[in-house]
Amino acid sequence: MTPPEINIVRAEQNGDYRIRLDFDDGSSQTVDFLPFLSRATHPDIRVFLQPELFRAFRLEYGELVWGDYELCFPTIDLYRNSLDAEFSMAEAA
Repeated sequence: MTPPEINIVRAEQNGDYRIRLDFDDGSSQTVDFLPFLSRATHPDIRVFLQPELFRAFRLEYGELVWGDYELCFPTIDLYRNSLDAEFSMAEAA
C-alpha cells in the first residue's frame, strides 16, 4: 500500500541513468531513466541524455529535480517505478 504522503530522503546515482532513491517510509527503489529519456521527443527533455546534465540532479523538498525544475517527476511515480507508464499516458494525451 502506498503511504498518503511520500518523500525522497536520499538519491544516489547507480549507473549511467539509474538513480537509487530512498524514501521516508524506509523503502528504496532504483529507477532507470534511460528508457524515458530515450523515448522523449521534446528537446528540453532529451538534453538530459547528456551525462553531465543528468548527473546534476538534487533533492528539493523531498522531490528529485534537475535545474530549475526543467525535469522532475511525481514522487509517487518514482516510488512505484512507473515512469514508462506515465510517459505513455502523457504521449497519448
